Amino acid sequence: MDWTWLCLGLAALPAALGVHNLWRLPSLQGETADGLVSVLIPARNEAANIEACLHAVLASRGVAVEVVVIDDGSTDGTAGIVERLAAADPRVRLIAAPPLPPDWTGKVHACARLAEAARGDWLLFIDADVRLAPGAAAAMAAHARAKDLAMVSGVPRQVIGSLGEALTVPGINFLLLGYLPGGGRAESRRADLAAACGQLVLCNRRAYEAIGGHGAVRGVLHDGLALARRFRAEGHRTEVVDGAPLATCRMYRGFRESWAGFLKNAREGMATPLGLPVWTVMLGGAHLWPWALLPSAQAFLSIALMLALRAAITLRVREPWWTVPLHPFGMLVALAIQWWALARWAVGKPAGWKGRAYPATRAA
Repeated sequence: MDWTWLCLGLAALPAALGVHNLWRLPSLQGETADGLVSVLIPARNEAANIEACLHAVLASRGVAVEVVVIDDGSTDGTAGIVERLAAADPRVRLIAAPPLPPDWTGKVHACARLAEAARGDWLLFIDADVRLAPGAAAAMAAHARAKDLAMVSGVPRQVIGSLGEALTVPGINFLLLGYLPGGGRAESRRADLAAACGQLVLCNRRAYEAIGGHGAVRGVLHDGLALARRFRAEGHRTEVVDGAPLATCRMYRGFRESWAGFLKNAREGMATPLGLPVWTVMLGGAHLWPWALLPSAQAFLSIALMLALRAAITLRVREPWWTVPLHPFGMLVALAIQWWALARWAVGKPAGWKGRAYPATRAA
């Protein structure tokens, strides 16, 4: 077998999918929307983030908003900060999370309780490290209403401040746009082709309640993806839009935190006994092996396709240009995270985040 041609074929696949997905990725324009958007923020030890997050939400325009924050067992000053802001603005409310039931994960349980407390027609779940753009809530609600969508999600523009983040965080958009047929658009109704980013998820309240809300996905860590699949399985439409104009987020700080963060979700993504060998061939063959096959013309073309796609996605999602040359190393780190997660599962190591550990679940 001529391995150079195989690598070229494996590089051409994401290049073709990526061009199509970039071309069709919806970009929301400034809109106004009817009804009330409840912005719902689970917060566990978020004293460093929560004030800036709330100020950004309260600057929303084009739609009425309320903000509900749930203090999920914080041991820092999170609750005090929210209480101070709530005293100054009646749109802000703070609730306390009840004890975590044994069959729930922490964030999913917090989101379920937030939805119960919300008063809005639209439920906009965001993380405390997200900074909403002023028109984001209105644009997402207007888009959902215009296209009859039960869920709209997007990947916020990722703020990358270290080499460790640059080797991990850009993989989110690259894999979504380069490897998911349809890129999460609403034209597809298939649950296995659904996508979402849990940092920024807007749900139609009635549809959310009809599918059982977060209670229907109570044991997962990757709540955005699980909700999107649940919506589609129940016959509802979901869509991923360009999130870069809607919000920003610095999700991790440094390599250690990035590794731990991506590790916690890996078993609900690639890191399965059947899926990971296939992903290793696809990602390794397109992004790593061609370097070992230089100076063949096919290897040069594979590398050119790989870097061109990465550059195009980086430009569209507004990530730093200096991360592009790091792309092969990023793919190597992504595969290392997935294999480490699978190895941990094989020996029964639990997933964990923010001081909580969850049983190692078995996935197909």
